Amino acid sequence: MSVGGLASGKPDGEWLRVHPATPFVRGWVALAAIGYFFGRDSFERMLQGQPLIDDRIAGRAPWLLGGGALMLVLAVLGFILSWYFTRYQVAEGYVRVNTGFLFKQQRQARLDRVQAIDIVQPLLARIFGLAELKFEVADAGESAVRLAYLRIGDARQLRATILARASGVRLDPEHPEAAAPEAPEQLVLQVPPSRLVGSLLLSEQSVFVVLGAAASVMLSALTENRAFFLYLIPAALGLIAAYWNSFSKGYNFTAAISPDGIRLRYGLLDTQAQTLPPGRIQALRVAQPPLWRLFGWYRMQVNAAGYGAGANNGEGGSRTTLLPVGKMDDVLNMLALVLPDPGTADPLRVFHQGVNGLDSDAGFVTTPRRARLLAPLGWRRNAFAATDTALLMRSGRWWRQLVVVPHQRTQSIALQQGPLARRFGLADLVLHTTAGPVAPRVIQADIREAQALFDAQSARARAARRRQTSEQWLAQVAPAGLAEPVPTPLVEPVPTPLVEPVETNDPAPQQPPRLASSPREPGWRGPMLDQRPPTAPQQEGQQRG
Repeated sequence: MSVGGLASGKPDGEWLRVHPATPFVRGWVALAAIGYFFGRDSFERMLQGQPLIDDRIAGRAPWLLGGGALMLVLAVLGFILSWYFTRYQVAEGYVRVNTGFLFKQQRQARLDRVQAIDIVQPLLARIFGLAELKFEVADAGESAVRLAYLRIGDARQLRATILARASGVRLDPEHPEAAAPEAPEQLVLQVPPSRLVGSLLLSEQSVFVVLGAAASVMLSALTENRAFFLYLIPAALGLIAAYWNSFSKGYNFTAAISPDGIRLRYGLLDTQAQTLPPGRIQALRVAQPPLWRLFGWYRMQVNAAGYGAGANNGEGGSRTTLLPVGKMDDVLNMLALVLPDPGTADPLRVFHQGVNGLDSDAGFVTTPRRARLLAPLGWRRNAFAATDTALLMRSGRWWRQLVVVPHQRTQSIALQQGPLARRFGLADLVLHTTAGPVAPRVIQADIREAQALFDAQSARARAARRRQTSEQWLAQVAPAGLAEPVPTPLVEPVPTPLVEPVETNDPAPQQPPRLASSPREPGWRGPMLDQRPPTAPQQEGQQRG
């Protein structure tokens, strides 16, 4: 039975329709607009105690009502036809969605190329218990395959099965098309609302608004013209809207790890659940605005295939956020999920220096001293370091940031040198990955060191891509043989625990794991995960995250 027929019991490959309430959930705005257009005057007259229909148009009232009814019927008919001709199928390694009545369209995505799967629930869909599935398969917003709307239970089941097939897991050798059980997960962190509010109040936009308000007050006092205060009104409205959007998107943010990948959930009115399979993140940035240093807060954003085109709008900004605000322990936990093998014997020291360090410590190569005239504050901060698995680039003395790019995600490299940089013997090295908020760049490196890094990083990227022999991510991150069907769950024995609980006063359903160095293997390891059983859903094994 295919995942599409989970609830219906239809055979594998059967074309199925979405939930019957879908057209009304998607088209309620059009219905509300029609009702408002034809009923506004009558509603206002009723509130004023006047007849519902003006005497001047009483003779044409039947025609107006008939026209409104006809438009309503046509709109409802269009929604019904749209639902009837929207069908989907999961079979033969593809998910396919057919849409359109007059202009037909078929979208399909290869399961082994799925970059991420999101479950989106707008407010009205939440009321009806429905959800939309979005499949990201390439680095463009138009590549998203949308399936709206399904029952929330069916959407979760469909996501679980697609991710299982995309990873290369076969749950039952005799029934390879069987639906997968929901993978277990382990909570990693949760962002408290109070911390989210504090981060917004101390954000960069607050600083600019305060400076603008101070400038308006000074100009009003100097010119004795109160009109300058009027400029604060649109700024205040815009600030309130930006605060509300950020708070609504980041509310109840939780991160968990499962065999499917990194699971992110957030949202106040419209909720969203993202699943990023391991190895699909192309680049990562840890940033710290100046005022956040008072509380030791950081923000993490990523470039992920499929999210690039919308990374600059509100929806894309939230989807590329791996951690809206968190402390250093949260940052290290998320880094371990993205990069399970840091490629260095002392990862905690290396990443601490990458986030907050100065000068040539922990293997970082900084901008030469002769460049202090070009970057008097940043030359000791600008640096790079390479581990066996990733390239680290740090920059910014006031707005600190650390960019991490796995070697196999380097698509191309460029050396850039302007006239001033040429005069001082400097060059910038730019790494090209998928589009997104993260722009990997080594700033003002010595020209010889930049050229050596260019050659070395090219070789590391080629070697890392040669080791990546499968599009199925489980074959890349799991031990050999884990993706193959076996009669019993695979359990990798662990002599000592690799994670330990962290003490925190923040409320959370359970304590998130804190990464610790293994006494047998120096470095970090992500949380141990329960592997989905190949035969019995109640049995659980473990695999590395």
